[in-house]
Amino acid sequence: MTGLENYLALLSRVDEICRRTSETFSAHITCRAGCDACCRHLSIFAVEAAALRKALRELPAEQAELVRAKARETREGSPCPLLHDGLCLLYQARPIICRTHGLPLLLLREGERSVDFCPENFQGLPSIPGSAVMDLERLNMMLATVNALYLQSFPGPERLTMAQALLSD
Repeated sequence: MTGLENYLALLSRVDEICRRTSETFSAHITCRAGCDACCRHLSIFAVEAAALRKALRELPAEQAELVRAKARETREGSPCPLLHDGLCLLYQARPIICRTHGLPLLLLREGERSVDFCPENFQGLPSIPGSAVMDLERLNMMLATVNALYLQSFPGPERLTMAQALLSD
């Protein structure tokens, strides 16, 4: 599908940072398959929705129907419709928020900068080096820019819920 090139390039950069951080701090990261408390139904950018739909079309029919059935049943505040038996059904195409969740993110809250991460991770460390921290503001700005470029070629809503993304095509 055309239009996803910029998004895939951004994903590649994000995945490299996540991989490096996960490898460097593997003893201090508890996130593993089955750790799914943070997997909630949320909204994503249109370009991320397009990547999910592309991955959904590549699934075997039975598995794709399971995803669609879960999406039809999903309500606000419920677990992510991609979550099944503690695992993501479209893990390879998961949105950026899912890729970075639990890892150290630099946030700007009420004018104050702080680093946030899953409280289960990085326990016992006196500090986390800046090279392991992703600037969420900068990442969101890049994602919003990639999304705006995508919408120039494929007009539609800027954001969709995961369920909307999985049920539209």
